[in-house]
Amino acid sequence: MNMFKLTGLLAKIKEADLPEAAELESVLSLESSDDLNTLFSFADLVRHEFCGEGIFLRGIIEFSNFCIRNCFYCGLNKNNLKIKRYRMKKDEILKSVELLAARNIKTVVLQSGDDSGIDVLWLRDIILEIKSKFDMAITLSVGERSFDDYKLWKDAGADRYLLKIETSDKALYESAHEGMSLDNRIRCLDDLKTLGYQVGSGNIVGLPGQTLKIIANDIIFFKERDLDMTGIGPFIPHGDSRFSNQDIGEALLTLKTIALTRIVTKNSHIPATTALGSLDKDYRMDGLGCGANVLMPNFTPQPYRKLYEIYPGKRCVDEPVGACNFCMDDMAKSLGRFIDYGIGDSLKVGRYV
Repeated sequence: MNMFKLTGLLAKIKEADLPEAAELESVLSLESSDDLNTLFSFADLVRHEFCGEGIFLRGIIEFSNFCIRNCFYCGLNKNNLKIKRYRMKKDEILKSVELLAARNIKTVVLQSGDDSGIDVLWLRDIILEIKSKFDMAITLSVGERSFDDYKLWKDAGADRYLLKIETSDKALYESAHEGMSLDNRIRCLDDLKTLGYQVGSGNIVGLPGQTLKIIANDIIFFKERDLDMTGIGPFIPHGDSRFSNQDIGEALLTLKTIALTRIVTKNSHIPATTALGSLDKDYRMDGLGCGANVLMPNFTPQPYRKLYEIYPGKRCVDEPVGACNFCMDDMAKSLGRFIDYGIGDSLKVGRYV
C-alpha cells in the first residue's frame, strides 16, 4: 500500500468513533516491511501521544492453578491429570507482595485458574491486609464470579479486574471453551464495570478457526467497551490440552493486532505479554515498539511458578523472584523510555475518582 495512503487510513481509523471492520482487516493483512514499519511507527506515536514514555509494571502472583474449566488450549484445564495442583497460603501470598513492594512496584496482580475452591472471604481478607500494609493497586484475575463476589472484593479494596474474552466471536469462543458462554463472560465484564473496577480484557491471536475479520471485530469490541486495559497475546497450545497439535499463533499478526488496538483505543493500557516473550524469541521489545506500555514481572515463588503452566515454554519460570526488574529496566532504556514506578491507574480521564 502507498505510504501516504496507509498513513491516511491509519489517521482515519484513529479518529473514528467506531472504525470499519473492513478497514481494520485490510491493515491486519499487510505484509510488506514498508507497510509494517508505517503501521508500527504510527501506533508508537499514538502511544506517545496518549500514554507518554513511561512503562508501567504489574507484578503477578499466580496463587492457584486449580481450574474448573476445560479451555482447549490451556495447561490448567480440569482434565489435565499430569499437572501438580497447588494453592498458595495466605502468608506465602503476603510475603510475595512484600517482595514486590520492596522493588517499588505499585500494582499486584493476584491471578489464578477459575478455582471454585477459593473462599471469597479468604481472598477478601488478603485484599484488606494488602491495602492496610502497602501503597499499591490490586488487580484480581480469578475468572467468572457472581456480582456479589465481585462486590465483596471491590468493597475490600480491589481496584482492577482482568478477564479476557479471548475472542468476541460467539461460535469461536464456545468451540474452544467447553461448557462456557460468551454471554456470561460479557455479563461478568458488565458487572465489573458497574461496580467501578478498572476493567481489563483482551484476546488470543491465532485461535484455530480465527479469521482476520474476527480479530478486527475483537478490536472493535475493545473500542466499544472502552477498556482500561487490553491484553493481547499469541495462541500457544499446551501439550496436555485438546488443541495440543494446533499451530502456534503468529508473532507478526499479534504485533499488528497490538498496533491497531493502540490506534483504535488510544489510551488503554496494553501490556507486552509474557506469552509474546515466549515464542521463538522474545517479542516483548517489538510489542513495546508498536503500542504497548506495560510489562508484567512474575513474583510467583518457586516451586509454584513452574506449576502455573498455561502454555509450554513460558518465559522466566526459572529466574529468582524480582530478577525481571533489571531486565525490564534495560528493555526500557534500550527504547529510550523509562520504567514508571507510579501506581499506573486507568488513563480514562474522569471515569475514576
